[in-house]
Amino acid sequence: MEFRENQAIYLQIAELICERILLKQWASEDKVPSVRELAVQLEVNPNTVMRTYDFLEQKGIIFTKRGMGFFVSTDAHDKVTEFRREEFLQNELPQFFKAIHLLGIDFSELQNRFEAFKTENY
Repeated sequence: MEFRENQAIYLQIAELICERILLKQWASEDKVPSVRELAVQLEVNPNTVMRTYDFLEQKGIIFTKRGMGFFVSTDAHDKVTEFRREEFLQNELPQFFKAIHLLGIDFSELQNRFEAFKTENY
């Protein structure tokens, strides 16, 4: 994984996990890789992965089964969608609006490109 400098690593790992849940690579009740296992895979300190898991547990996206590890919550998909949607609307959308305003891009062009994107990718 290539980490960006403008965001904490534990949050970038959380994004990766959330993406896997949204793509249904990890389903409800699936066991999440152990802290050490994921740390080795991503080449990060286990404390960073633990911080990620704590963060996701606080959001209700994963939960702990004592002595067994971490698992995906039954409503994780909905919680991830809600969390990511709010993050996008609060942080990314204002920057997007600023860019399209400054570049003089109108919504009809955006709509055409979005429709083309959906056709090509989904």
